[in-house]
Amino acid sequence: MIKKENKNLARKQRAKRQSDILGTATCPRLCVYRSLLHIYAQLIDDNKGATLIAVNTNMPAIKALIKGKTKREAAGIVGEELAKAALAKKIKACVFDRNGYVYTGRVAEVAEGARKGGLKF
Repeated sequence: MIKKENKNLARKQRAKRQSDILGTATCPRLCVYRSLLHIYAQLIDDNKGATLIAVNTNMPAIKALIKGKTKREAAGIVGEELAKAALAKKIKACVFDRNGYVYTGRVAEVAEGARKGGLKF
């Protein structure tokens, strides 16, 4: 019998190996979560255990920007909007946490959008 690989379990194991990535108030962690329909990005201060900024494709303001675009283009817009919000809060640098996802496609687009918006990592 052929057993199908559980891709989400493999991703969680990869994410566990990356658990040493931590963010601070001056250099927060940019964490990305990817679902089938949406992409979520947030800046997290691990010292306080608080989310500083969160942006996703399910927000009404972002929905208007991504109407008619592909999921990959929408991910880039999410990264740019996150960078704008971070710069408004005087956050210029962050640590990228891909959360076990392979750095390609939508995850890479979020990173490129954030860099394009002015964040450094």
